[in-house]
Amino acid sequence: MPDQQPQPQPQPQQSPQQQSSPTPKSITILLADDDADDRMLAQDALKESRLANDLRFVENGEELMDYLRRQGQFADAAASPVPGLILLDLNMPRKDGREALREIKSDPALRHIPIVVLTTSKAEEDIYRTYDLGVNSFITKPVTFDGLVNVMRTLGTYWFEIVELPPPEKRQ
Repeated sequence: MPDQQPQPQPQPQQSPQQQSSPTPKSITILLADDDADDRMLAQDALKESRLANDLRFVENGEELMDYLRRQGQFADAAASPVPGLILLDLNMPRKDGREALREIKSDPALRHIPIVVLTTSKAEEDIYRTYDLGVNSFITKPVTFDGLVNVMRTLGTYWFEIVELPPPEKRQ
C-alpha cells in the first residue's frame, strides 16, 4: 500500500469579532498648550476617539521642562508620570515650544520622548525649524472638532498600536 501523506486540516476561520486586534498601549500623553479651550478640546477629542490614555497638561514651556525634570509642582513622580508622547504647541508664553523642543532634544535623559507639534502654525519656517530640532511629527491643528478627533484617532493608532516606543525611564 503506498504511503499516504496526511492532508492538512482546514483551520476554522475567525469572525471579525473573534480576531484579536492589538491592544493600545496605555501611556501618558503630555499636552503643552497655553490655550484652555484647546486643552479641553484635545481632552474631549481623545475621549471621543476612544483612547484611554492618561492625559496631562502644562501651560507653557517652563512648566513643560519642570514636569519633565520633576521640579517644583511636578516633583511627585506618582502625580507626574514620565510621558510616552508629548503634544507640543509652538506659541506659548514664558518659553515657547521651539525653545522647549531644543532643550528636550539636547538632553540625553529626555530626547527619547517622541514629540508631535500640534499647532495653528502653517509656516514653512516652523515646519523646517522644528524638524531640524528633532520633532517626530508636525501637525497643524484642525479647525473642526471632528478633524481633531480624527487626528487623535490617527495619533493613537500610530503611536500606541503600530510603533514601538522606548519604555519610560525609571525615575526616583
